[in-house]
This record gives sequence, structure tokens and C-alpha cells, in this order.
Amino acid sequence: MGGTDKLTHEIAGRPLLAWSIDALTAVPAIERVVVVTAPERVAELRDAPWLPTEVVAVVAGGARRHESVAAGAAALDAIDAPGTIDDRVVLVHDGARPLVSAALVRSILEAAASGGAAIPVVPIAETVKRVENGTVAATVDRDELATAQTPQGVRRGLLRGAFAQFPPDGPETWTDEAALLEACRIVVHAIPGETANLKVTVPGDLDRVQSVLGGASARPGAIARIGSGSDSHPFGPGGPLALGGIEIPGAYRLHGHSDGDVALHAVADALLGAAALGDLGRLFPAGPETPRGIAGRELLAEVGRRLSGAGWRVTSIDLTIVGARPRLGGLLEEMRQAIAATLCVEVERISVKASSGNLSGMEGAGRGISASAVAAIDRIA
Repeated sequence: MGGTDKLTHEIAGRPLLAWSIDALTAVPAIERVVVVTAPERVAELRDAPWLPTEVVAVVAGGARRHESVAAGAAALDAIDAPGTIDDRVVLVHDGARPLVSAALVRSILEAAASGGAAIPVVPIAETVKRVENGTVAATVDRDELATAQTPQGVRRGLLRGAFAQFPPDGPETWTDEAALLEACRIVVHAIPGETANLKVTVPGDLDRVQSVLGGASARPGAIARIGSGSDSHPFGPGGPLALGGIEIPGAYRLHGHSDGDVALHAVADALLGAAALGDLGRLFPAGPETPRGIAGRELLAEVGRRLSGAGWRVTSIDLTIVGARPRLGGLLEEMRQAIAATLCVEVERISVKASSGNLSGMEGAGRGISASAVAAIDRIA
């Protein structure tokens, strides 16, 4: 990080760690949080005025990740009566991942509760090479490879049993909780993660976080939430293409019950996820109750009304569209304007980017378009 303390770096007047904690506590099922930190920072964090009420302890961690996880789990165990919590799920989350969505947190909770353990994973999009002595030795098949994210979830009884088999102060080192569980032959379920759920690792990552969270209110006591959404559709017959709230003549329409506007659908789902108001499919199911061909702008406008009615306002949207065709570079500003107008917010709150897909997947082959969005909301003053 070039000397920058990423966890205390201020985003919209609040430390990055505060955003990471709030992203978890936005999910009502999260009852308690333990913050694990370096011994010399325990007192500082324990007195931090921005800690939510869900934080029940701030404890010192160890030299290795699994030692710190064990310390946090022990702090939780000290609160509950022995034998009453083995089937409860504990999540382990990186303090440097402030953009995790409520939807992903809920997915991991549900998968771990039913299957014992679960982690979010993201497929590797780039070609992978094995490099030896500065030269390419081989190309690695990426079809069965994925990168792991957090939160990682496990039933507390399983985690306790894993630490009994491999004590935290033992010689083994585990890079994440899944590695420890795998060593114990405990099945770990892989749940689709989110590309937006980045871990701040290099200085440039702070700029990406700032672009999403920077518009959020810094008012004392303001409650901010983050959500993510995604959608994809193949091309169908006819036209014009509806995308980002505009129509593009000469381009094929995306196939779907609605107008197929994957960009607005992703934005709508991100906003609904942030406010814990369900998802677009439940609000507008693909059946007779939803008019065929309904415009994405109509759906997004209704989502905006529901957010406002629930006391939330849009503070930032970061949208990425992926597709080899048509060329979108000259249309992104028009899309920004359309999204801002639909949601009745300033255009400065909206970011729209596009990628060709780099010849990968349905999008890169020109057979369809996908979109992903991250949205930040906070309480209306």
C-alpha cells in the first residue's frame, strides 16, 4: 500500500474498516460482530465512535490469519452457552472488503447453514501461465480454477472441530478458512462471488472504492448500505437494442420477457439488494403479471420509488457493461444521463463503463451482453 494504512483510510469521512463492518451489519441475520486486530490497536478500535452496536468485542489477533480467526471465534464462544451454538454459522470477512453486497452475505449464510461451509468464488477470466525463471513454462487450464473471496461461512461446531484437529498455534499455516476445512476433509461449497467485492490491496484499489462510496453521506449517524446486481441476456431477433436506458438502432435486441436491458436490470437489483427489498425477479416475475416487453426504465423507476418510500436515497452507482458488440464508447454519457434522470439523481452519482469481453464467453464472442453494478444508498435526511 506504499505506506498507506488502508483500514483507517477515509472514504466519505469514514475509515474503510467502518464501511466493511457496515456492509455486514446491513444484513439483519448478522447478530454479533467481533473485530480482530493487531494487539497495539485494540484500545483504539474499542473506543472508535463509528462502531455499530452489533460489535460486541475487539480482540487481539495473532501473527497468522488462522490464529486471528481462532481468537475471534473464541470471543464469540465466550458469549454463548456451551453446546447451544454448534449449528450457528460464523462468517470470516476481510476488513479490506468494503463493497460486499447484502445479497452475497445472505447467500453464504444460507449455504453454510444448509451445507456446513461455503465460500464465494469468482472464475478466472484471464489466461493463466506458469512462469519459471522469467519465461512462460506452460499454460494452465483455468476451467476448474477460481479465486476465493470473503465472507467465508462455516457452522461453529465444524470450525471448532477443525481447530481441535489443527491447533491455531501448530506448525501448519492456512491462507483462508476453506484451506483449514479442506485439510479436515470438510466439504466446502463454492458460491458465485462478485467481481465488485474487491479486496483493497494496492493504492489504486482505494480509488475504485472511492468511486463507489465517495458519494455517500458523511453526516454523523448516517446509515449507508452497499448492494450489487448483475444480469445477462443473449441476442434475439429484431431491434432496436435497449441498453442503459437508451435505444441503439441497428443493433439486435436482447432476448427476454422485458426489453432485455441488462444494464438497468443490474442497477435495479443492486439498489434492491442494498435496501434489502428483494430482487427484480420477485418484483416483476416473467409471467402475465408483468407486461411483455416492459421497458427497463419503467422497472428502474419503480425501484427508485420503492427505495424512496422505504427511506433510502441513491448516493452512487458504478455500472459495467460487457459485450463485443455494438461499440458503446460514444454512448456511455447518454446512458449516464438516462439512468440519472430515471432515478431523479445528479448525473455525477452515476458511473458507466464498458468492456469488449476480450473474446471470452458469450459476451466476448458477440452472442450477448452482460452487466454488473454496485450501488450505494443511505438514509434520507
